[in-house]
Amino acid sequence: MGLFDQILGAVANPNQQGSLGQLGSIVNTVQQLSDRTGTDPSTIQSVLSIVGSQVRSALQQKQATDGNEAAQTLVNQYAGTSPNPQAVNSLFSPQIQQEVAQVAAGRTGLDAGIIQQLLPLAVPLVLNFLRSGANAQNPQAGGNPVLNSFLDADGDGDVDIADAIQMASRYIRQ
Repeated sequence: MGLFDQILGAVANPNQQGSLGQLGSIVNTVQQLSDRTGTDPSTIQSVLSIVGSQVRSALQQKQATDGNEAAQTLVNQYAGTSPNPQAVNSLFSPQIQQEVAQVAAGRTGLDAGIIQQLLPLAVPLVLNFLRSGANAQNPQAGGNPVLNSFLDADGDGDVDIADAIQMASRYIRQ
């Protein structure tokens, strides 16, 4: 089951935090980033995909060293649609932040400095998607299928946050 299928499952499940409002606010934030940078939404989605790959690596490392609950705690603590530099600093070293900006600049044509300025909003946005699978009554309870799918426990590599955002945008507009 793909990441977006897991997100839709969370939206439909009253025991999970996902909602159409949450998806709508993520899609709206992507549009605002697009407007603010003067680029099309697909460019912002590409940036989020690159950021999402690095978030996945950081959360996989956190999960491997400190367990599933530690990864879920980071997601719960920093998920949102508002800029949060602490979210970036909790997941990425300054060197990783620069690398992400350089890779994203190379793939999108956006200036690396602009991408670094977007990181405090991009990271919480990716985490917000992942929070949708958390237990609604007890967010720290294990078994977040969206986070598990994102961390790709089965190792098939079939995860992309940009695809999930694109599908959410289409789903919201229906």
